[in-house]
Amino acid sequence: MILKGLVVGALQVNCYILGTGRGGECLVIDPGGDVEDIERVLREEALRLKYILLTHGHVDHVGGVWDLVRRTGGQVLMHRGDLPLLEGVEMQALAFGLPPTGKPRVDRTIEDGERIEAGEIGVDVLHTPGHSPGGVSYRYDNLLFVGDTLFAGSVGRTDLPGGSFEELVKSVREKLFPIGDEARVFPGHGPQTTIGTERLYNPFLRDIDWA
Repeated sequence: MILKGLVVGALQVNCYILGTGRGGECLVIDPGGDVEDIERVLREEALRLKYILLTHGHVDHVGGVWDLVRRTGGQVLMHRGDLPLLEGVEMQALAFGLPPTGKPRVDRTIEDGERIEAGEIGVDVLHTPGHSPGGVSYRYDNLLFVGDTLFAGSVGRTDLPGGSFEELVKSVREKLFPIGDEARVFPGHGPQTTIGTERLYNPFLRDIDWA
């Protein structure tokens, strides 16, 4: 297995490349920008991009999608709940003072419990709304790619349109924490963490009854 992480775009998004091995198919999660850097990794590892997986539709996570599709032909997958956000991606860029980006086309919407395969890699879709209505996390074995649902010592903001702190906490409690304390968390921003660490020390979650 190949797992590469890059920090991309003006808002420092973690983009992840998950592949079956040199010369095989791969998945790219949240290509928020700096597409040349992403393409360079694909080229160096001789990876063939099958799917671009989006954790949600905010511009910092989707800003490089249009260009990456143009360069590689990868198919874009996202939960239908965030399609309205993607429709307004150019307005999002304007609101955050980011340069305009092409509006990505979603090839297929995905649902909770679905399995997505690229070569020998298979990831499971977990619908984890709260940061946005269609937010999802992707699970590969003991690895969790959670977008902006959960951070090391924090959680995603819920004051943007469609956000809900109650839904976010429910997503963490019902979808992420049951996977187990040893699960490694790869967030959309900042350093990696584990479920066990966040269960014990995350100040936004620590006082919640997880029973």
